Amino acid sequence: MNKHEAITSNELIVTGRLVDASNATLYAHVVHNDLELTCIYKPIAGERPLWDFDQGCLAHREYAAYCVSNYLGLNLVPFTVLRDGPYGLGMVQEWIEIDQSIDLSAYFSQDRIELRSMALFDAIINNTDRKIGHLLPTKGGRTYGCDHGVTFHEDDKLRTVLWQWAGERLLPDEVEVLQKCRTGLLGQLGETLKPLLTESEIKACITRIDRMLKDESFPEPSPNWPAVPWPAF
Repeated sequence: MNKHEAITSNELIVTGRLVDASNATLYAHVVHNDLELTCIYKPIAGERPLWDFDQGCLAHREYAAYCVSNYLGLNLVPFTVLRDGPYGLGMVQEWIEIDQSIDLSAYFSQDRIELRSMALFDAIINNTDRKIGHLLPTKGGRTYGCDHGVTFHEDDKLRTVLWQWAGERLLPDEVEVLQKCRTGLLGQLGETLKPLLTESEIKACITRIDRMLKDESFPEPSPNWPAVPWPAF
């Protein structure tokens, strides 16, 4: 059994709570043989209703973001599942140990390929809350993103700290990512997302991709919506 199977199959033991989170965000772990894995557990029962995300639940959107990242081979979202836990069904995500030597307040604004990939991913999923603290750079050189509960809205609501490439021309491999995502949303990926998102949200995702492919560039901030989340960290 690998660690992902262990997170999916073993008893989820809650050990603490992230008190600054607006929704119930619990520290938990699973034990398999001598392996102990730390997770983040967000039960649906602990979600606070949001006026602009009145369809579905945040846990489903978190899982949908993982499904898109996984389907595209981007590996930008930590392993995530929907599963039962001590407080009911919720999102469970592998805990990522970040490189504490990295100053996130300087890191987020750099021109780095892993951040550029995250910016493209956020444009696809219409992330309304890409804060600096939602970036998880590791000692192994990877950067993950977390907290994808407010994504996939059918209205354009991209709100992020990653605007370094706004209006910049897409690279050939980025065009391929968008094309693969569009094809997937009309097929296998779309079927995966149907229980998680509304039909209009999936169609809106395709529309956003079509716009980027037509413009051949990263989106630019909208004058009709705050471009940066608050607080930014």
